[in-house]
Amino acid sequence: MSEYPEKLKDVLDDFGFVTDRSERAELLMDYASRFEPVPARIAESPYPEDHRVPFCESEAYVWSEPEADGALKYFFAVENPQGLSAMAMAVILDETLSGAPIEKVAQVSQDIVLQIFGREISMGKGQGLMGMVSVVQAEAKRHLAEQD
Repeated sequence: MSEYPEKLKDVLDDFGFVTDRSERAELLMDYASRFEPVPARIAESPYPEDHRVPFCESEAYVWSEPEADGALKYFFAVENPQGLSAMAMAVILDETLSGAPIEKVAQVSQDIVLQIFGREISMGKGQGLMGMVSVVQAEAKRHLAEQD
């Protein structure tokens, strides 16, 4: 975790202090309430399958756009209006990894899902959320490779 972007470390620390399930749910709902879908200039529904997150029950999609400093800005779509966990994850990934050094984003582990959502998360939901992390990580790695 020492190589994670600072904003992500802060969020993981915040969730590390949450021991009560209802408090965790409340915090996640707060994140989900800030979800904003991908702008039309990036993509419009129906979204292309090559941006779809594998195993995600909420039909999440991920895009990245290079910023002037070489970092990436991440965008998300969540097709299922009940996909609050996916929306919360999208907000967390956007707020903590957009603009971060892509070398650090490429190091982010899927384990952050368990740190954020807790170990009692269902296998299906966990797989989808881990898929979101993997796609963001893959975007960072792809962008790194293009720079070489």
